[in-house]
Amino acid sequence: MKTKDFYYDLPEELIAQTPLEKRDTSRLMVLNRETGEVTHKHFYDILDYLRPGDCLVMNDSRVLPARLLGNRPTGGAVEVLLLRDLGNKRWECLCKPGRKMQVGNEVIFGSGELSATVVEVKEDGNRVVEFQYEGIFLEVLERLGKMPLPPYIKAELQDQERYQTVYSREVGSAAAPTAGLHFTNELLDKIRAKGVKTAFVTLHVGLGTFRPVKAEDVLEHHMHSELCMMSGETAAILNETKAAGGRVICVGTTSCRTLESLVNEDGTFEARSKWTEIFIYPGYTFKAMDALITNFHLPESTLVMLVSAFAGREHVLAAYEQAVKERYRFFSFGDAMFIG
Repeated sequence: MKTKDFYYDLPEELIAQTPLEKRDTSRLMVLNRETGEVTHKHFYDILDYLRPGDCLVMNDSRVLPARLLGNRPTGGAVEVLLLRDLGNKRWECLCKPGRKMQVGNEVIFGSGELSATVVEVKEDGNRVVEFQYEGIFLEVLERLGKMPLPPYIKAELQDQERYQTVYSREVGSAAAPTAGLHFTNELLDKIRAKGVKTAFVTLHVGLGTFRPVKAEDVLEHHMHSELCMMSGETAAILNETKAAGGRVICVGTTSCRTLESLVNEDGTFEARSKWTEIFIYPGYTFKAMDALITNFHLPESTLVMLVSAFAGREHVLAAYEQAVKERYRFFSFGDAMFIG
C-alpha cells in the first residue's frame, strides 16, 4: 500500500483560513460507507442522522496556548513551541531559530514575568528548557501564549476560543480536535433531548498529527505517541450503548483512536489510560466505532488513511473529489463529514 494512493488534488484557496461566524453553519457531507452515496447538508442537520440510543463520543482535550514569542537578552526574537511537560518546570520545546538556542541561552517573554533557559539539546533538534515564573504556569501561559495553529493557516486568529471546542476542559493538546469545533452548546442540548447520549474521552493531540507521511510504503510510517484516557463513567455509557444496540459515533479521529486503543478484545470498555501509537489504515478491523464525524484531511495524511480504512479508499477519494468540485472548505476551520 503506497502513500501516493491517498493523494488528491486540492486548490490552495479551499483551505479555510478562519472559522465561520457560527460554528454549526458549516457544510456537512454525509457519506454512506456501504454505497459511497454522498448527500450535501449543513452541520446543524447532524441531528437528522443521530438516533435515540446512539452515543456521541467527544475528545474534551483543551489546546494549550503553547506558542511563546520572546527575545534573547541581546534582543533577538525567538519562538518557543511547547511540546511536552517534563515536570519540575521543564518542557520539551521546538525553538526557532534553533542555532540561537544552545545550552545556557536564555529567552524572556512579555515584560519578564516568564523566562526560560535551554538545559538540553536533544538528538532530534528539540530543546529542553527550564522556565522561571511566579504563580501558576497555566495562568501565565493564558496571558502570554498564542494558539499553535497548523502550518497551513496563515491568518491570525482573532478569538482564541474559536480554536477550542465548547466542551474542552482538560488542558494539554498542541492542536485542536477539530471535528468538535462545529458543535454549539445549543446543538448539543438538542442532540441530548433527542435521546442521544454524550460521553467524553481525553487524547492530548501532539504536533506529530501534522507530520507528513514521508515513507513511500504506508507500512514503514511510524506514528507519534499520544496519551489517551477513559473514565469509568464513559466506559459504562459505552458498554450500555453497545448492549442496547445503539451506535457509538466518534467525533473526530482522536476520539476514534482513543476508543480503538482502549477497547477490550470482546468489545467492552473499562476505565484506563495508555500511550497509543495506533496507526489505522485500510485493512484495519474496527472494534469500537460505528460512525464518524470528521473534517476533510490533508492529502497523503494518516487521517485520510484512517477515514479510508472506515469507508473504503475509493469512496473517500470520490467524496473528496466532490467536495473540491462543490468548493467545500478544508482542514481545521473547514467543513465536516458524517460517515455512517
